[in-house]
Amino acid sequence: MGDTTRSLRWRTIDIVVASVVGVAMGVVFWAWSLLWGGIGVAFDFFKPAGGLGIGIWMLGAVLGGLIVRRPGAAVYTELIAALVESLIGNQWGWTSVLEGVVEALGAELVFALFLYRVFTLPVSMLAGAAAAVFATVWEWFTYYPTWTWGWKLAYSGFGAISGLVLAGILGWALVRAMAGTGVLDRFGAGRERARTV
Repeated sequence: MGDTTRSLRWRTIDIVVASVVGVAMGVVFWAWSLLWGGIGVAFDFFKPAGGLGIGIWMLGAVLGGLIVRRPGAAVYTELIAALVESLIGNQWGWTSVLEGVVEALGAELVFALFLYRVFTLPVSMLAGAAAAVFATVWEWFTYYPTWTWGWKLAYSGFGAISGLVLAGILGWALVRAMAGTGVLDRFGAGRERARTV
């Protein structure tokens, strides 16, 4: 829904909640990176299809944007998540922090295009897909520079689908579920729930 009645300035509660979401997502990212070490081999038959599993790593940016609804929320939340994942330890080390910022910029761009006023399911899906495209293009040069352009484009296509579903749809559903409990009543998502009850 559109949210046109509030300031875009960050409040203390925005920083706190974005930080908490970021830390929680960092643990999720770390667990997913452990699982990915095993299930990623399922895509060895056609490596670009591995893009279907990357959407989980976009979830922090989408959640941050959907909950906090302020400029920089997607980047801030994803950055905290990537830092936590790297501090716990993953197979990519500190490069995952840089990638976290890059992918968050994709989601941030979508929220900015809608002037941080529209937070519908289609916008969430677009933010997840854009984050994944930013991430996969980054990986063309960091992890897969020898792939053909056909493989690179296929990887981005699979990644966009994953971001759309695992970050966009799942992220929107998670925010709706949290709003239903009342924990987001001081945020736009919670106020929207209160107006529809």
